[in-house]
Amino acid sequence: MSKTAVISGVTGQDGSYLAEFLLDQGYRVVGMVRRSSAPNLWRIEHLLDRIELRPADLLDQLSIVRLIEDVQPDEFYNLAAMSFVPASWDTPLLTGEFNSQGVTRVLESIRQVNPKVRMYQASSSEMYGKVRAVPQREDTPFHPRSPYGVSKVFGHYITMNYRESYGMFACSGILFNHESPRRGLEFVTRKVSDGVARIKLGFADSLALGNLDARRDWGFAGDYIKAMWLMLQQDSPDDFVVATGETHPVRELVQIAFQHADLDWEKFVKVDPRFLRPAEVDLLIGDPTKARTELGWHRDVDFKGLITMMVDADLARLEHHAVPAQPLA
Repeated sequence: MSKTAVISGVTGQDGSYLAEFLLDQGYRVVGMVRRSSAPNLWRIEHLLDRIELRPADLLDQLSIVRLIEDVQPDEFYNLAAMSFVPASWDTPLLTGEFNSQGVTRVLESIRQVNPKVRMYQASSSEMYGKVRAVPQREDTPFHPRSPYGVSKVFGHYITMNYRESYGMFACSGILFNHESPRRGLEFVTRKVSDGVARIKLGFADSLALGNLDARRDWGFAGDYIKAMWLMLQQDSPDDFVVATGETHPVRELVQIAFQHADLDWEKFVKVDPRFLRPAEVDLLIGDPTKARTELGWHRDVDFKGLITMMVDADLARLEHHAVPAQPLA
């Protein structure tokens, strides 16, 4: 019999790629969605005839309990979160409710209904923050530099606590930055690829960015969701860093994107202090050795391939629609 998986955050970048992957593995896929007057389903529109959508909310434990009771999943992938780091300074309490207590509500719901359900928790490289070691591994101490990072540390440790306290099969994937054409426009990679496309097609004449010297470990989201699944197929639960092991500055990201469109980035890019973080994370680079050796995970898309893929997708999108979408401020 096929397995059943619940994905919270199914309408997001990772959720959409994971839903596709699990369907290919023969899963029954149930997406957990918040009730909304304006559903945001564009990433999964092509899957709506193959997946089920069920209402539940990370702020409402009873709704999660009912979902698990009704669906009886084998696996639960908790990908839902307040995920845009800069916004976490504006809404620190709500960020904590979703990313900290929301994780606890999922774990407690599973424990109450069926503790045999295997759970994946989406941890984040932002937990390392002001890094204590380079590269960052599973045992590197955390020093988060944003409310988002702090909330993710809580979610990470409460997942570990339920695993150790109740014997639950609960894993955390410490995923470093993973991007795709499905990334939101507020994230720097997509902001750059969309900005390049707008400039190339004459819809814009400049692109405002923040810290060009910040360095990140960027990979393709379509590669990373395979690691999530592999974690829940192991004999025993554990936590894993998922990363490329390479780091690149925002400046290099910009150079590759503009060069791919035959543009000189220095003529168009402006540094805007509004986009600088109150507390910057300067360098993130993960060590994926454990994921490679124990899970057999590997990436297929390299950094340049990722950026050019995103630029090509935004060029095609804007050319197809002719009239550009509302640009970001």
